[in-house]
Amino acid sequence: MEIAGKVAVITGASSGIGRTCARSLAAAGASILVADLDEDGGSETVDSIVSKGGAAQFVRTEVSCLEDLATMFAAAEERFGGFDILCNNAGIVCGEPLWPATDPGLLMTQVMVNLGGVILGTRLAIEPLRARGGGVVVNTASLAALLPLEDEPGYSATKAGVVMFTRACGALQRTHNIRVNAVLPWLVDTPLLGKSGDGSTEAPWARQARQILPVLDPADVAGAVMEIIEDDSLAGHYRIVGELPDFVTEMI
Repeated sequence: MEIAGKVAVITGASSGIGRTCARSLAAAGASILVADLDEDGGSETVDSIVSKGGAAQFVRTEVSCLEDLATMFAAAEERFGGFDILCNNAGIVCGEPLWPATDPGLLMTQVMVNLGGVILGTRLAIEPLRARGGGVVVNTASLAALLPLEDEPGYSATKAGVVMFTRACGALQRTHNIRVNAVLPWLVDTPLLGKSGDGSTEAPWARQARQILPVLDPADVAGAVMEIIEDDSLAGHYRIVGELPDFVTEMI
């Protein structure tokens, strides 16, 4: 798919990977619907795009809420006449207290945001994308889908679910001309990483992981997302982002 002239809906776009994807796609000529709970951050993302001549709008969205997702897609229809690209990027970690002392309510929220938001968002996008002649969905998973995080098993489980859901949606290319793919980054320099511990610091597992793998820049992930969007041959595909040491590859 050629990105120029297309419309992208991006969840979790108020910071980090989502914001960088929004800016990168806008720079390539796409109009952007910025979806997030963080209104201030979302406005900053929009302003950074508009200030460079791009088109963007913010819509407050809780991706675990079916009504909010419907409102998000309605906003894309009203503002831009529809959309061609969906980036299901929003996600959370539970943080401290770490597993198995994790708060059950927070675990339930994590499941609904990280996995439920991807499944429901994709489902609601199918008919609007089909009406446009097809489109692309890119889901943000994680290398934690393949390398289990013992302190955050809910995160690993939800991201593994995103990978399998993505693979299972491969047939949509044949039936609806919709390509569903996923990116699997490792540690990325985002606000989420910095809040993975007590809400203001990194979790011990993140500090340990830094000793094994280099921290990615959000631009590394955005570059992979754009390559997947542009490559019409990819469907049901998941891509690891970043160079992995041989021993990590063997573990996977």
